[in-house]
Amino acid sequence: MAILSKHVRLSSSLLKRLKQHVSARFLTTTEHNRPTIVHKRSLDILHDPWFNKGTAFSMTERDRLDLRGLLPPNVMSTDLQIERFMVDLKRFEVQARDGPSDPNSLAKWRILNRLHDRNETMYYKILIAKIEEYAPVVYTPTVGLVCQNYSGLFRRPRGMYFSAEDRGEMMSMVYNWPAEQVDMIVVTDGSRILGLGDLGVQGIGIAIGKLDLYVAAAGINPQRVLPVMIDVGTNNEKLLKDPLYLGLQQHRLDGDDYLAVVDEFMEAVFTRWPNVIVQFEDFQSKWAFKLLQRYRNTYRMFNDDVQGTAGVAIAGLLGAVRAQGRPMIDFPKQKIVVAGAGSAGIGVLNAVRKTMARMLGNNEAAFESAKSQFWVVDAKGLITEGRENIDPDALPFARNLKEMGRQGLREGASLVEVVKQVKPDVLLGLSAVGGLFSKEVLEALKGSTSTRPAIFAMSNPTKNAECTPEEAFSILGDNVIFASGSPFSNVDLGNGRTGHCNQGNNMYLFPGIGLGTLLSGSRIISDGMLQAAAERLAAYMTEEEVLKGIIFPSISRIRDITKEVAAAVIKEAVEEDLAEGYHGMDARELCKLSDLQDEIEEYVKYNMWSPEYPTLVYKND
Repeated sequence: MAILSKHVRLSSSLLKRLKQHVSARFLTTTEHNRPTIVHKRSLDILHDPWFNKGTAFSMTERDRLDLRGLLPPNVMSTDLQIERFMVDLKRFEVQARDGPSDPNSLAKWRILNRLHDRNETMYYKILIAKIEEYAPVVYTPTVGLVCQNYSGLFRRPRGMYFSAEDRGEMMSMVYNWPAEQVDMIVVTDGSRILGLGDLGVQGIGIAIGKLDLYVAAAGINPQRVLPVMIDVGTNNEKLLKDPLYLGLQQHRLDGDDYLAVVDEFMEAVFTRWPNVIVQFEDFQSKWAFKLLQRYRNTYRMFNDDVQGTAGVAIAGLLGAVRAQGRPMIDFPKQKIVVAGAGSAGIGVLNAVRKTMARMLGNNEAAFESAKSQFWVVDAKGLITEGRENIDPDALPFARNLKEMGRQGLREGASLVEVVKQVKPDVLLGLSAVGGLFSKEVLEALKGSTSTRPAIFAMSNPTKNAECTPEEAFSILGDNVIFASGSPFSNVDLGNGRTGHCNQGNNMYLFPGIGLGTLLSGSRIISDGMLQAAAERLAAYMTEEEVLKGIIFPSISRIRDITKEVAAAVIKEAVEEDLAEGYHGMDARELCKLSDLQDEIEEYVKYNMWSPEYPTLVYKND
């Protein structure tokens, strides 16, 4: 269980139930404002980011922990600590740059990372309080820069590295991690970091950034998260020749050798932490689907690029239907042109097809009918059944050649040609090709049969977005619905009109999916749980908001969004009879809670960690 925020107001019946089911053994760290037992004092405490409070240590604690004289005498409140840090941040943003080529965003990351190294509680307190400002620094788009430069940025270890050289040793080395309980692991092999390609071991930056959001958005206890890099080599020739590169300087393992490393890692972490959830992140398409299918029915795991991106896209697409003034049941009628057939693109296609099929009756005929709403374009153009050596994952969406001939299209037709002929309701970009939605493509979209076409430029980081909101609104006018994967500012259209830029970021969903799975105790993460998360996000926006073209909420509401998404995931796990309970709250109790929306949301909120300094009590080993 996690710290109970003083702002949470629990019903007496729920509070009684929770108290009955919380075992005392879970109250030995920072839980429920109980004192935390520590086995170190003096400078060792100040050098430990998990327990360091800096100038906020009370005089009683300073005496208890042998800190008197090691800190300035003024005891500062957390509000004053935050204020002092923000003054320093603004003062040193420019000075922290390593040169003219080092952007301010990377300088901000450096300063925040140094705080993280010193004082973890304060780091998360600031991140939560100013999530809109700092989410783009710890996550997309700045995390892309961090990964590209990680060998030079590395200062202190954060996370674990399982490499091809560790084969046969992983079962023992997993015990080198100090936490007895780990709730969440984000793992990458660095093969496809955002749209930046193979960054090898430097890709661990993405795992660190994702887990920061798990803590900030979902309230996962930071002492129970673990970023992981599986280093099987790199095919990036620049890194292979760089003497400062921190990873294995050998070409990537492939085939059975590759699988053996990942298999051993999965067995090791689930042996030590049977209830952990593993999120796969930024694996190249070649392995993303194979690993998902290999593990998803055995372990509590999911792939955020495949399933999280799909869920956010579904929520946005459903929102776009609402913004067009149509009922959501019209969703299966939407004509969607998809640019990109990698792991994210195919993952979205499969999930959206299932959603449409459910609305059409959820049978084989409905599933077959739904695929006719998609036209998929990759680097070689429109994918049809006439393509040689077609990717098996893309094959279900290959268009019939005769049908395409009647539409005036052919195998390999360009994106512009497809948009002109199809006249889609939605243009969905998952290509990682910056500027792909060129002026010609956007001009072609003017012919859409929809009165309010939607553009989803979802590729990250910012430079890989298929187009900018300025480009979209300047060509298509203020009636277009625009969403992107990375943050952009709204566009001033003049005369008091605003072109809303919606950030369709995975952070709306993956924290809630992880938290909901954890609190339900579900042994797997089912399609239904993922669908419930997406539908809850789609329903989060009010009718007034969506009619203005606002289809995703403000990042400032991320904790509330995550709470509701997690509650939806728990309810679905209970309905599918997958829930096994969490920390003494068994499946029967969860079933009672899930019938009452307010109580299930209170249960979620009760279990969300908040960054408050615990009282520290020293105990001699």
